[in-house]
Amino acid sequence: MGRVSGEHWAGRLYMRHVSLYLTRALLPTPITPDGVTWLMIVSGIAAAAALGVPTVWGAVLAALLIQLQLLFDCSDGEIARWRQATGPVGVYLDRIGHYLTDSALIATLGVRVDGGYDSIGVWTTWGLVGAVFVLVNKAETDLVVVARSVAGMPPPDDQADIIRPRRTGLAAVRGLASYLPLHRAIGAPELTLLALAAAVGDAATGSLAATRVLSMVLVPLAAAVAGAHLLSILSSSRFK
Repeated sequence: MGRVSGEHWAGRLYMRHVSLYLTRALLPTPITPDGVTWLMIVSGIAAAAALGVPTVWGAVLAALLIQLQLLFDCSDGEIARWRQATGPVGVYLDRIGHYLTDSALIATLGVRVDGGYDSIGVWTTWGLVGAVFVLVNKAETDLVVVARSVAGMPPPDDQADIIRPRRTGLAAVRGLASYLPLHRAIGAPELTLLALAAAVGDAATGSLAATRVLSMVLVPLAAAVAGAHLLSILSSSRFK
């Protein structure tokens, strides 16, 4: 909870208060922290699959499954810390889970606009383009640790003065993003809620127009976020 970039706002707001009950229930069982992480991965993939179904209920199920994923994502670390069983495998699986989920969601949003899995077309391709930018954005963060490791350096400290860009203009843009966090729209919890709102709009109009607009906006946003993130990292003190 004290890390600058280590906790999602939903975790701080409510999920960390809920996950403690799940963690307490799972501690007496033989399930391992990595086993809970696998449940997190399955929940995310299932959410992406549900989002590709062009109905309101598909969007509802996707949003609920992402909340379940967030619950498992909180609980696996809590179990690992309680049992003193933290390790690199859990971190690796956690990263894989978020890479798969966030990229698959924007891709299956395109499937949804095409009308479902039996009518895949140009919008699915558009969604896959967005998935590439989502993956690039995530890799940019993790590759900082890789680059430092190859150079014989420890991971950077998760502190605001290290993450903050040194260039005044980029620092101002980053500060603005904290008040208008458009970059969060490509994250799993936010994207599924936006997709649910669009699905309600689709149901009201009898078309997929709202979801189409959402997909049209999210893909260029993902590209812009990836570009801005790269510039922010290169102008910060992460490599010092």
